[in-house]
Amino acid sequence: MKKSILITICLSLFLTACGAADPGGSVSVAVQDKYRNYYEVFVYSFADSNGDGIGDLAGVTQKLDHIENLGCNGIWLMPIQPSPTYHKYDITDYENIDPAYGTLADFDDLLAAAHARQISVIIDLVINHTSVEHPWFLAAKAYLQDLPASKSPDPAECPYVDYYHFSTERKDATWYPLAGTEYYYEGGFWERMPDLNLSSEAVLTELIQVADFWQEHGVDGFRMDALMHYSENDTEQNVDVLCKLYDHCREKDPDFYIVSEVWASEQTILEYYVNGAPSLFDFPMAGAEGTLLKAAKGKMSGAQFVQALLDAEDKRYAANPDAVNAPFLTNHDMGRVANALNSNAEDMKMASALLLGMNGNPFLYYGEELGMVSKGTKDENKRLPMPWTKDGLGNRLQGTSGDGAIKAGSFVCYGPEDADAVLQTCEPADKQVKDKDSLYQFYRKSLSLRNRVPQIARGRSAAVPGVPEAIYRDWQGSGVFIVFNTGEDQLQYALSDLATSGGLSILETVSVSGRNAKIKGDTLTVPPRSVVYLQEVR
Repeated sequence: MKKSILITICLSLFLTACGAADPGGSVSVAVQDKYRNYYEVFVYSFADSNGDGIGDLAGVTQKLDHIENLGCNGIWLMPIQPSPTYHKYDITDYENIDPAYGTLADFDDLLAAAHARQISVIIDLVINHTSVEHPWFLAAKAYLQDLPASKSPDPAECPYVDYYHFSTERKDATWYPLAGTEYYYEGGFWERMPDLNLSSEAVLTELIQVADFWQEHGVDGFRMDALMHYSENDTEQNVDVLCKLYDHCREKDPDFYIVSEVWASEQTILEYYVNGAPSLFDFPMAGAEGTLLKAAKGKMSGAQFVQALLDAEDKRYAANPDAVNAPFLTNHDMGRVANALNSNAEDMKMASALLLGMNGNPFLYYGEELGMVSKGTKDENKRLPMPWTKDGLGNRLQGTSGDGAIKAGSFVCYGPEDADAVLQTCEPADKQVKDKDSLYQFYRKSLSLRNRVPQIARGRSAAVPGVPEAIYRDWQGSGVFIVFNTGEDQLQYALSDLATSGGLSILETVSVSGRNAKIKGDTLTVPPRSVVYLQEVR
């Protein structure tokens, strides 16, 4: 291990032992590695720097203060490459920036500014499919349109005909007719998103070149979209494709981070870990019916939540000892946390405390820290504008005055054109940042603690005999106790039930009510609806 890393670890453990307070301004990070607190950004709706109503990369750069001071030291940018749609999951050029978002120079500026703050940046890499407007698909289409009916496609004549799945048979409803030919092509998500043939070595070579391009620009990792759909029902082949990219990138940067979307059951996710996937989003914990929000609403006791954490961790590490979990509450494909919790401020605070008490790399969806709402199931309504000021509480169809007006220089975006009118009920960012009791500040408390205490993210959890609401998380010979109280009553424990030797000191209390945990004599008192962090004093 490098000397600098050893120094930062020692410093972190010293700060932990002293229960260092969270300083104002920039949030210090004890250890620089692949473990991060990630902030998911839909650039289109995040921050507009040039007044056209569409978020852009320069806007993200100018709002790094918000992300850094929140305590996030990683950013996930949803697709930024050229695309004919607002969501940009149908890419036309893998090695460029969509003009609505800016230029490659803007992207380089963002990376430089983020890295100067020790913030990592990962980008969406969408390789399950392209746009029908991608040059690869257009070349294959033109070739097949000119191909005599009596002749079979020949990749030697047109290599791109092998880049996609073409057939003269319509195999099911996800196969669409190719205009001007007798062929059909596969498009598992949408007819304008033709699936790539990821078993083709030529395609893999192209994608490795794409990975090289972005890594050379300085990206710190990729979020892999739709991993389980690369080849339906073929986990082994899907992970093989993933790991060819991952291993290639890690040769240049051992800490290069790849996290993948496998929106499926726990068993399926475990199968992907068994086959070598390095990091996967924790879908069983997420969403309106997931473990985190159930516990936040008090439908699970602290002991039940702890047992769920331990069970999931045991299975994950048995499947892949090097697994890096990626827990989250909701994302861009789901209704927002505030909707699932009826904008109940206490429940939203509890949900954040539980999420940020987990190990691995937590992901926050932009505006989650403010209590932003979505509307219904329409995709555009899940990706509404970030409310930086009171003038940004509505989207293009409904500003705060009802006319959709947005003040110049506010960074506020219009949001997707087809979004319904939605008026945010939360306070805007500029107010919450200044309010010590806001949801933003509540998130900040847990996030900054994770940055100061590396055991929280990196350690493996163990049960604490006799205290079912507690876990012990150890990393490199030093650990923390974490007590989860999801109930309305305070809990009390004898210190001897937690620590095996010596005493305990309280590192932090993250409490919905604002009440702090207390140690009096041999008794620890944990306030209602809180997560309490402690360390042994040896």
